[in-house]
Amino acid sequence: MANGVQPAPGPQRERLGPFRRWLLKGYIQEMEGPHEPEGQHPTHSWWKVMCLTGVDYFSTLGYQPGIAILAAGALSPVATLVLVLLTLFGALPMYRRVAAESPHGDGSISMLEHLLPWWQGKLFVLSLIGFAATGFIITITLSAADATAHIIENPFAPHWLHGQEVWITLALILFLGAVFLKGFGEAIGIAIVLVVLYIGLTSVIVVVGILELLRNPSLLQNWAGALFQQHGSPLAMIGAALLVFPKLALGLSGFETGVVLMPLVKGAPNDDHERPAGRIRNTGKLLAAAAGIMSVMLITSSIVTVTLIPREAFQPASPGVPAGEASGRALAYLAHHSLGGAFGTAYDISTILILWFAGASAMAGLLNIVPRYLPRYGMAPEWARATRPLVLIYTAICFGVTVFFKADVEAQAGAYATGVLALMTSATLAVTLSASRRRQKGAATWFGIVTLIFIYTTLVNIVEQPGGLKIALLFIGAIIITSLLSRAWRSTELRVHQIEVDDRARAMIEDEIQGDIQIIANKRQAGDEAEYAQKALEMCALNGIPDHATVLFLEVEVCESSDFLDEVRIQGVDVGDYRVLRAQAASVPNAIAAFLLHIQKLGGKKAHCYFSWSEGNPLGHLLRFIVFGEGDTAPLTREVLRRAVPDPDQRPAIHAAG
Repeated sequence: MANGVQPAPGPQRERLGPFRRWLLKGYIQEMEGPHEPEGQHPTHSWWKVMCLTGVDYFSTLGYQPGIAILAAGALSPVATLVLVLLTLFGALPMYRRVAAESPHGDGSISMLEHLLPWWQGKLFVLSLIGFAATGFIITITLSAADATAHIIENPFAPHWLHGQEVWITLALILFLGAVFLKGFGEAIGIAIVLVVLYIGLTSVIVVVGILELLRNPSLLQNWAGALFQQHGSPLAMIGAALLVFPKLALGLSGFETGVVLMPLVKGAPNDDHERPAGRIRNTGKLLAAAAGIMSVMLITSSIVTVTLIPREAFQPASPGVPAGEASGRALAYLAHHSLGGAFGTAYDISTILILWFAGASAMAGLLNIVPRYLPRYGMAPEWARATRPLVLIYTAICFGVTVFFKADVEAQAGAYATGVLALMTSATLAVTLSASRRRQKGAATWFGIVTLIFIYTTLVNIVEQPGGLKIALLFIGAIIITSLLSRAWRSTELRVHQIEVDDRARAMIEDEIQGDIQIIANKRQAGDEAEYAQKALEMCALNGIPDHATVLFLEVEVCESSDFLDEVRIQGVDVGDYRVLRAQAASVPNAIAAFLLHIQKLGGKKAHCYFSWSEGNPLGHLLRFIVFGEGDTAPLTREVLRRAVPDPDQRPAIHAAG
């Protein structure tokens, strides 16, 4: 016998007003968004989803060449080459493995979820979600702030916009949130247009720059001469490039989002649900195409910017000194100077739009990760599975972050890098452990080396920009605290979704429901006939169970108390003349309450369950219940039933004495 026992029902459509029906659309039935159950959301061709991830990944071209030149000077193309090699031979094969092992959008976090048992594993996942939230939230705010900078720095922009950076950035974030409130399909449609436009215009700038170098080979010769003068030999160049590489690592962003958005990728018609080979294959195409396009653009843009733009034009702003014309906008500088003001302004507009919408892939990642984990852990309300309430919450958080940082791009860069690099480091670790468990020595060795590179990169970033770690820890702390409070608040929900019984237990239950349903809750000690005889006499004396009544003993053993949603497995055992049901569950009161409702529904009669009062401090019992799934079982079982069944006449009866 296997029977679904659902938690207390969520909001019903007929009970909600128009606004709440709109707000909770998706939680009630449709669940619109990337985190929906399989088969309930629209899927798209892999290249369309690539555009959604690409608005974040490709938009880094707006500032990556300038970052590379400030960090490495003439060495920037060599340092960028190191970044490209790590992209193609490290990050790409790594995330293709993540896609194969986590094809339902859980990302690398799911691969690490079971590394630690019990509550340690849950806290570990919450920490990873904290880093992911840091990267995704700061992606939204930083990209919007950078789009604002491009608006203000355009030569045709009105002068009065200067000093309004915060308000412009807030408006861009608000528009982004509105797109997701409208619907996810609109987000993908906008992403396709923006990526095609931006990559097309960027390619024109790069091609024009390369043609300029072919016409004036002395520019390349001057650059190569300066490079050898500074570093002497190719080996010294490579060593220096490795040292400055961590400052360029933001050019790796986008891979985690690519695997998180896998549920949006259309697979093959005959895909197996558990392992959809078509979706995995198409996601591999998505990752490879994105990495290939970005690698070409990074190398070529690095070469044309370092050779065609004077170094002083990259000078960042400082007190009393304005920023150079190419600061944060190297390719836009070339667009204006090489192709004229009209083309330059068109490129500025495309850059502003893609930077604004770069937050779309981050928002989509948040809308996928949080509902996959927190509600399942009981660490967020059930409505957190719906898209629109989450969009409003994330938008509000982005408002707060923007105001706190005053829409300053550089001030947010450390937190962004910390979140992205920490998440990618955890992914390399997950893939390395997976290859090692499968005895794939060559793959495990290579991915182990990649893991060390990412650990080095992350540590260097933290040392150079410790503020990023502090902000990430604030996100992690906030997520852990709110999650634990939610878990405590939801602990008395009826959260058993399935009951499975063996043949003997089924026969016992069928016999019991023919008459009065009498259940004695017992915490097993010796488990012999004498224990049950003593317990039966005690319950008859204290609770007035009739001597002629037949009873079932119900015993619940806690197997994994950190789980929230639960499947209860029940085994029937005969101990002398006594019939005993032995169950395994995550929580004793929740399992008993679910079982009582189950047999009451089968028999059509009110179920009665008898308990002895527990000794001890009530607060201590409550904490033991939340953490260990045990406690003062009688009142906790009654509270679970009260929340699940508001009508006392329909609710199983709880009797306690002692």
